Amino acid sequence: MIQINGTIKLGRTIDAATRKAIVEMVRASRAEDGCLDYAFATDLADPDTLVLFERWRDQAALDAHGTSAHMAEFQKVMADNPPASRDIRIYETDEGNPLG
Repeated sequence: MIQINGTIKLGRTIDAATRKAIVEMVRASRAEDGCLDYAFATDLADPDTLVLFERWRDQAALDAHGTSAHMAEFQKVMADNPPASRDIRIYETDEGNPLG
């Protein structure tokens, strides 16, 4: 399984158009074959920072996601609104175990 975790520091408040693009990206990504989890969230301590969490069945599913039409559209939105910084990491992992 492939897992992607990270943060995107926007450096400004998320406007309505960017929020809409993120929601559309999340919905389309969750519908993709091989997507196990896909989420953006706002850091409660820093509302200008997004937290990203993705899990993919395998590298092939992630590669297909990277070439999807909704990813291309999302990248256009982000190019028009470049983040101040980002720290996104990819991991190869297993299914994990429930905590507790």
